[in-house]
Amino acid sequence: MSTDADSAQVRVVVGRVGRPNGVRGSVFVLPLTDEPELRFEPGALLFAGPPADRELVVDELRFHNGKMIVTFMDSRSREDAESLRHSVLEVNVAAAESPEDPDEYYDRQLHGLRVVDPAGIEVGTVLTVLHLPSQDVLEVRLADGPIRLIPFVKQIASDVDLALGTVTVDAPAGLLEGDDLDGGE
Repeated sequence: MSTDADSAQVRVVVGRVGRPNGVRGSVFVLPLTDEPELRFEPGALLFAGPPADRELVVDELRFHNGKMIVTFMDSRSREDAESLRHSVLEVNVAAAESPEDPDEYYDRQLHGLRVVDPAGIEVGTVLTVLHLPSQDVLEVRLADGPIRLIPFVKQIASDVDLALGTVTVDAPAGLLEGDDLDGGE
């Protein structure tokens, strides 16, 4: 028997439309997902935000020189493709969906988790995940107010327990000290 919780869906961002490619309606897409082949497979339903504000069905996905090119079923001309430029693309996914690798997480799974030290003492809350060129970083609001950036690497963020809603952080000296990132005192 299926429950509402089992079928709950959340909308997640998977890409941003760039410039048109050619004259047949294809567009370059900047993927904002680690699973572009899954999210942009032919037949996938996507939702384009402003300026397009419409539903799109993927007709074709291909890569050229390391760039992702997508053709949507209702996009058959350069003008159609141009109307999609700058749109953020989203998909609906099951709220309970997780990556196959048990050491990987979707950003949405980490938002709001409590950050605790190895002794289990709460030190803050995850605000967001930043994807920097060198590594992913957790933006954390500490319990006493300031915001800190904590590298999301196994040596520092040693354990994520989604059931408990915690990230265990063994922070090196000084990582949780210093000036507040949001301009506070």
